[in-house]
Amino acid sequence: MNLKSERRGIHVDQSELLCKKGCGYYGNPAWQGFCSKCWREEYHKARQKQIQEDWELAERLQREEEEAYASSQSTQGAQSLTFSKFEEKKTNEKTRKVTTVKKFFTASSRAGAKKAAEEKTPKQGQLGRERNADNILRDLKEIFTPSWELSSPSEEIQEAKAPSPSIHRQASIETDRVSKEFIEFIRTYQKPGQDIYKQCKLFLDTMSHKRDLSIEEQSECAQDFYQNVADRLQTRWKVPPEKVEKAMDEVEKYIMTRQYKYVFCPETTDDEKKDLAVQKRIRALHWVTPQMLCVPVSEEIPEVSDMVVKAITDIIEMDSKRVPRDKLACITKCSKHIFNAIKITKNEPASADDFLPTLIYIVLKGNPPRLQSNIQYITRFCNPSRLMTGEDGYYFTNLCCAVAFIEKLDAQSLNLSQEDFDRFMTGQTSPKKQESDSFSPDVCLGVKQMCKSLDLLSQLNERQERIVSEAKKLEKDLIDWTDGITKEVEDIVEKYPLEIKPKSQALAAIDSENVENDKLPPPLQPQVYAG
Repeated sequence: MNLKSERRGIHVDQSELLCKKGCGYYGNPAWQGFCSKCWREEYHKARQKQIQEDWELAERLQREEEEAYASSQSTQGAQSLTFSKFEEKKTNEKTRKVTTVKKFFTASSRAGAKKAAEEKTPKQGQLGRERNADNILRDLKEIFTPSWELSSPSEEIQEAKAPSPSIHRQASIETDRVSKEFIEFIRTYQKPGQDIYKQCKLFLDTMSHKRDLSIEEQSECAQDFYQNVADRLQTRWKVPPEKVEKAMDEVEKYIMTRQYKYVFCPETTDDEKKDLAVQKRIRALHWVTPQMLCVPVSEEIPEVSDMVVKAITDIIEMDSKRVPRDKLACITKCSKHIFNAIKITKNEPASADDFLPTLIYIVLKGNPPRLQSNIQYITRFCNPSRLMTGEDGYYFTNLCCAVAFIEKLDAQSLNLSQEDFDRFMTGQTSPKKQESDSFSPDVCLGVKQMCKSLDLLSQLNERQERIVSEAKKLEKDLIDWTDGITKEVEDIVEKYPLEIKPKSQALAAIDSENVENDKLPPPLQPQVYAG
């Protein structure tokens, strides 16, 4: 991605945020500009090529070892004991089942195999080398099996006997809470929910025995698992897409809450080193002002200042979350506060060209902890559909661009001369202190500090007067509102006065003695007619 710096501000074409393969999804600098789908395809191609080369190398090594062993046997003569051991070893190697995945690419597996070979045949160095070649071929066969699947039942029993740190580890309160919420959620899916829970337990049990895998391989396992579960829900159980998305969010929350301790900023990566480098870089750039970045935000407006504080709080809070989706939510909330701050300042909707410089300024001002680790964690273990499309993917891609810009920021990016940029970076001067530097060199440091304090007091006094003025205005508005309501009520009462009418008399009964009854016709009398 090419980050461009112009005098009008920092600008990134929206097309540069998309996957460079042209699939239409958002790309990511961590994936060399590809989206997660295209990156996995490219990764698999390169990986298969490397596997093929390693396979050919292993076969060649095995042939060389066999030829060397055969020649040594012919020169030294037949040694029955050694030959019987060799035959026994070859038989065991042929009947042995695959028990590991991708151990060939890890240092621990190679060291373990070498140590085991040396213990069994301490005096047969040549036989140990041949065993090593056989182990390479055996391990390479395992690579073509999906890494998240379990091995055979007999091997499950053997692995289950080994002590697992996760079994004896005391579960945290958050882990227990997430587990209960996940169980309650999958109950609503009935049979598909049971299948989801079974697959999740299977995956967690598998990963507990694969701690020696590299973080990239563990990430590949997680991505394969997400894809497999989503496909099962859609094809086997015919679950609607909206319910599949909701289920995948809960699966990610349950899985990554339990895996967070092992896969966030692991010791086998240089994530921590990158974190320290970014933090040091941001501290060195503390002198960068909004004007240098062409940030269209005025912090003098109280509402805008509050939005900036909330945005910084959200980007810092990202480090406290354990689920990739929750970390993405913090980035999204931060970005929305930025858009609101720009909208209030400009009195018009914010554009993408306004958003990126402001996001860079927020990152510089907040200096979020473990920024690179959080970005790498989201990239490796988040549900890929969230990073490829939607506002979460858009905001995350912009954050990656902002971090890349900060790492490569130079004098030209800020429209400064190289001399001024070097002076600011070394701390010889600061653009924020240029006005105070107008003092005479003879003026002591105490006088400069006093002037600075007076300026701060003046600003606080103005702010206090503004608050008092607003409070008096509010009090006046309340009094005027009360008087207005009272006047309206009085006008209504005057226009429609309340008339109290006397109590009406009760209606007289028909058979009561009343004067008005005289006006009634006489009652009918029965008459008898003679027939």
